[in-house]
Amino acid sequence: MDKQAFDRGMKIRREVLGDAHVDRSMASADEFSRPLQELITQYCWGEIWSRPGLDRKTRSSINIAMLAALNRPHELKLHIQGALRNGLSKAEIGEVFLQVGFYAGGPAALDAMRLAQEVFKEEAIA
Repeated sequence: MDKQAFDRGMKIRREVLGDAHVDRSMASADEFSRPLQELITQYCWGEIWSRPGLDRKTRSSINIAMLAALNRPHELKLHIQGALRNGLSKAEIGEVFLQVGFYAGGPAALDAMRLAQEVFKEEAIA
Protein backbone atom coordinates (compact mmCIF):
# COMPACT_ATOMS: atom_id res chain seq x y z
CA MET A 1 0.00 0.00 0.00
CA ASP A 2 1.14 3.53 -0.80
CA LYS A 3 0.89 5.13 2.65
CA GLN A 4 1.09 8.68 1.28
CA ALA A 5 -1.81 8.10 -1.16
CA PHE A 6 -3.78 6.32 1.57
CA ASP A 7 -3.30 9.19 4.04
CA ARG A 8 -4.20 11.77 1.38
CA GLY A 9 -7.25 9.69 0.52
CA MET A 10 -8.32 9.38 4.14
CA LYS A 11 -8.14 13.15 4.55
CA ILE A 12 -10.26 13.81 1.46
CA ARG A 13 -12.68 10.99 2.27
CA ARG A 14 -13.28 12.48 5.71
CA GLU A 15 -13.73 15.99 4.31
CA VAL A 16 -16.30 14.84 1.75
CA LEU A 17 -18.17 12.07 3.56
CA GLY A 18 -17.71 13.15 7.16
CA ASP A 19 -15.81 11.61 10.05
CA ALA A 20 -18.79 9.64 11.37
CA HIS A 21 -19.28 7.70 8.14
CA VAL A 22 -15.57 7.03 7.61
CA ASP A 23 -15.12 5.96 11.23
CA ARG A 24 -18.05 3.51 10.90
CA SER A 25 -16.72 2.12 7.63
CA MET A 26 -13.23 1.61 8.94
CA ALA A 27 -14.37 0.23 12.30
CA SER A 28 -16.63 -2.32 10.65
CA ALA A 29 -13.90 -3.51 8.28
CA ASP A 30 -12.72 -7.01 9.04
CA GLU A 31 -10.20 -9.35 7.46
CA PHE A 32 -12.59 -9.90 4.55
CA SER A 33 -13.60 -6.29 3.82
CA ARG A 34 -10.53 -4.31 4.97
CA PRO A 35 -8.66 -4.74 1.65
CA LEU A 36 -11.55 -3.08 -0.20
CA GLN A 37 -11.70 -0.20 2.30
CA GLU A 38 -7.97 0.33 1.86
CA LEU A 39 -8.21 0.13 -1.93
CA ILE A 40 -11.07 2.65 -2.06
CA THR A 41 -9.26 5.02 0.30
CA GLN A 42 -5.95 4.85 -1.53
CA TYR A 43 -7.07 4.86 -5.15
CA CYS A 44 -10.52 6.45 -5.30
CA TRP A 45 -9.93 9.12 -2.67
CA GLY A 46 -6.13 9.39 -2.62
CA GLU A 47 -5.45 9.18 -6.36
CA ILE A 48 -8.64 10.22 -8.20
CA TRP A 49 -10.28 12.76 -5.87
CA SER A 50 -6.92 14.48 -5.29
CA ARG A 51 -6.25 15.10 -9.00
CA PRO A 52 -6.22 18.77 -10.03
CA GLY A 53 -8.29 18.34 -13.22
CA LEU A 54 -11.72 18.74 -11.57
CA ASP A 55 -12.79 20.54 -8.43
CA ARG A 56 -14.71 18.71 -5.72
CA LYS A 57 -18.00 20.32 -6.63
CA THR A 58 -17.72 18.97 -10.17
CA ARG A 59 -16.64 15.54 -8.95
CA SER A 60 -19.64 15.45 -6.62
CA SER A 61 -21.99 16.37 -9.48
CA ILE A 62 -20.59 13.53 -11.56
CA ASN A 63 -20.80 11.09 -8.66
CA ILE A 64 -24.42 11.75 -7.79
CA ALA A 65 -25.42 11.53 -11.46
CA MET A 66 -23.64 8.18 -11.89
CA LEU A 67 -24.91 6.75 -8.62
CA ALA A 68 -28.47 7.74 -9.50
CA ALA A 69 -28.16 6.18 -12.96
CA LEU A 70 -26.68 3.00 -11.47
CA ASN A 71 -29.40 2.77 -8.80
CA ARG A 72 -27.04 2.76 -5.82
CA PRO A 73 -29.26 4.41 -3.15
CA HIS A 74 -26.98 3.93 -0.13
CA GLU A 75 -23.98 5.48 -1.85
CA LEU A 76 -26.17 8.10 -3.54
CA LYS A 77 -27.54 9.37 -0.24
CA LEU A 78 -24.04 9.51 1.20
CA HIS A 79 -22.75 11.41 -1.84
CA ILE A 80 -25.67 13.85 -1.80
CA GLN A 81 -24.46 14.77 1.69
CA GLY A 82 -20.93 15.03 0.30
CA ALA A 83 -22.15 17.19 -2.58
CA LEU A 84 -23.63 19.62 -0.07
CA ARG A 85 -20.29 19.69 1.80
CA ASN A 86 -18.57 20.34 -1.52
CA GLY A 87 -20.71 23.39 -2.24
CA LEU A 88 -23.55 22.13 -4.41
CA SER A 89 -26.82 23.88 -3.68
CA LYS A 90 -30.19 22.20 -3.42
CA ALA A 91 -31.08 23.73 -6.80
CA GLU A 92 -27.89 22.41 -8.43
CA ILE A 93 -28.54 18.91 -7.09
CA GLY A 94 -32.05 19.13 -8.55
CA GLU A 95 -30.58 20.09 -11.92
CA VAL A 96 -28.25 17.09 -11.83
CA PHE A 97 -31.22 14.79 -11.27
CA LEU A 98 -33.23 16.42 -14.06
CA GLN A 99 -30.31 15.58 -16.35
CA VAL A 100 -30.32 12.03 -14.96
CA GLY A 101 -34.03 11.80 -15.76
CA PHE A 102 -33.43 12.47 -19.40
CA TYR A 103 -30.34 10.34 -19.93
CA ALA A 104 -30.91 7.51 -17.42
CA GLY A 105 -34.69 7.52 -17.12
CA GLY A 106 -37.49 8.89 -15.02
CA PRO A 107 -37.47 6.15 -12.35
CA ALA A 108 -33.79 6.80 -11.61
CA ALA A 109 -34.42 10.54 -11.31
CA LEU A 110 -37.50 10.05 -9.11
CA ASP A 111 -35.61 7.79 -6.71
CA ALA A 112 -32.70 10.23 -6.63
CA MET A 113 -35.02 13.16 -5.89
CA ARG A 114 -36.64 11.21 -3.04
CA LEU A 115 -33.25 10.47 -1.50
CA ALA A 116 -32.22 14.11 -1.90
CA GLN A 117 -35.41 15.21 -0.13
CA GLU A 118 -34.54 12.87 2.77
CA VAL A 119 -31.07 14.40 3.01
CA PHE A 120 -32.43 17.97 2.82
CA LYS A 121 -34.88 17.16 5.61
CA GLU A 122 -32.17 15.54 7.76
CA GLU A 123 -29.85 18.51 7.15
CA ALA A 124 -32.68 21.05 7.68
CA ILE A 125 -32.19 22.53 4.20
CA ALA A 126 -35.28 24.41 3.05
